[in-house]
Amino acid sequence: MLATAAVVGAGPSGQAISILLAQAGVDVTVFERAPAIEPVGAGLLVQPTGERVLRELGVAERLIDLAAPIDRLYGDTDRGRRVLDVRYADLAPGLVGRGLLRSAIASALLDRMRATGVRLITGTPISTTRPCAGADEVIDDHGRVHGPFDLVVIADGARSSLRATALEDDAVRRVRRYPWGTLWWIAPMTESLDETTLRQVYRGTRQMIGFLPSGRAAPESPAVVSCFWSLPVDDRSRPDRVDLEAWKRAAIALTPLAEGAVASVTDPSQLLFAQYFDVVIDRPWRGRAVVIGDAAHATSPQLGQGVNLGLADASELARQVLLDQPLESALAAYASRRRGPTRYYQQASRLLTPFFQSDATLLGTIRDACMGAACSFPPTRRQMLHALTGRKTGWLPSDRATPDANGRR
Repeated sequence: MLATAAVVGAGPSGQAISILLAQAGVDVTVFERAPAIEPVGAGLLVQPTGERVLRELGVAERLIDLAAPIDRLYGDTDRGRRVLDVRYADLAPGLVGRGLLRSAIASALLDRMRATGVRLITGTPISTTRPCAGADEVIDDHGRVHGPFDLVVIADGARSSLRATALEDDAVRRVRRYPWGTLWWIAPMTESLDETTLRQVYRGTRQMIGFLPSGRAAPESPAVVSCFWSLPVDDRSRPDRVDLEAWKRAAIALTPLAEGAVASVTDPSQLLFAQYFDVVIDRPWRGRAVVIGDAAHATSPQLGQGVNLGLADASELARQVLLDQPLESALAAYASRRRGPTRYYQQASRLLTPFFQSDATLLGTIRDACMGAACSFPPTRRQMLHALTGRKTGWLPSDRATPDANGRR
């Protein structure tokens, strides 16, 4: 029986697995590099697969009260040509995504960690793990030894400092930065934006702006929208290098919808530049250590699945290690069960990204010519919705039982 566990990283994946294990009576310690849990980024879209895990964690109702229900994704060009148009209700009546602030999710999970007795140690980077008498110890950057632990979960994000040392030498197949990233900021919700639609506008593959309604930080707070602007990764993409006035003019020239959103930005400190990585691992575990979330399978945000994949990792890992089976069998089963979904979403994101963020003009032309038609054709629209809601496990068409409004099947 699993008695103790260490979790390295207190992002959503690390918080989720710590809660799920603690709820089952495991003594859990979470090590976080930062001096406090301060989520990076503006908002994110929780899909029905992610919402199912939030229910397992006991925080779904609190977050649903704060969330913006997203029932449609719509994208068009600066000339008004439809590129993307999918509605959750076409898959199941009442089905929605949830636009949420990262801070709201982090706060809810942190409170749940405390309620379940998870021990959180901040300001403590972990540099390595090592076996010790049938268990594992973790060693921080100051040489201090913590443990032993029956299980070590590595959830320290796309820039993980542990995955290469914890896994076999050839297990990490790819860690590659995408050449394009995104400026994020949070703005007040305006009347020009639909509170239930994730809206995007494109000009070729070099310009894109998006608006994700993200609910509220607290019940009494005003509604906000998370905004994102695509740009290449170089020195000019640093927020302190952005010419605010020129950037605002470019955004408004792309779409008048941007006017209210960019008007709220008065200082570069309000902007956050997010870089994305393509991380591929052949086998995410060795011995008593296992890698989950972005540390195991980071990808671009084109399909909006990052946090949902991480939450699903936590759910499946907890289920396997809490069964009455040897840990090696549990981790092997976990890896097998998660291989299909993570591989599909990584490959699909890798394929789609250049059609939205690149210097390839031809790809933008192909996208504009084909994607709108694909959204109108029922079989392809249905598969797009399966992908959007996090239910795909491979490239073959899927038509598993339709989920209900809570993401259950």
